[in-house]
Amino acid sequence: MSDCITTYTGRHFDPLHPEEALICIEDIAHALSLICRGNGHVKSFFSVGQHCILCAREAAARSYSSRLSLAALLHDASECYMSDVPRPFKKSLMDYLKQEEKLLKIIYRKYLGSALSQEEDMKLKSIDNDLLWYDLKYLLGETPAEPKPAIHITVDYTVLPFKTVEEEYLKLFRQLSSRIGQ
Repeated sequence: MSDCITTYTGRHFDPLHPEEALICIEDIAHALSLICRGNGHVKSFFSVGQHCILCAREAAARSYSSRLSLAALLHDASECYMSDVPRPFKKSLMDYLKQEEKLLKIIYRKYLGSALSQEEDMKLKSIDNDLLWYDLKYLLGETPAEPKPAIHITVDYTVLPFKTVEEEYLKLFRQLSSRIGQ
């Protein structure tokens, strides 16, 4: 049995030995539109793809660069190949975290030209954490202990067909990529 996964576009991808040439934005958009946030423990389906789109929109609304907006769109792209693991559990998976970081650096290099700087990474984590607050509140019905973060977009948790999310992800990817010249 092979150590590869077969992607949506038919590529044979080894997540432990990722090859940049096999990374495909169509695979990323498709898979992320079908992976549910919160390991499926939400009141209604909300995909990782939808979350990434919101992150990219929030980055743009904060007047961050097109590069950082594209990074926000791609920040969970490794989950296309490695699946989504909930944060509380992921923290204990050192090997997973190393592989995820390695794969994400390759994805960023392919689509952004380089890995993120420390400052870019901090800005992206801030957006991700801010939107997580909304996920916890509106997808899980929890009231997070932290104060409600100020965000610049409207968060909409409407259940959308995966194809709609996939197409929106690809459209935003093309727009942002064209602005950074990739």
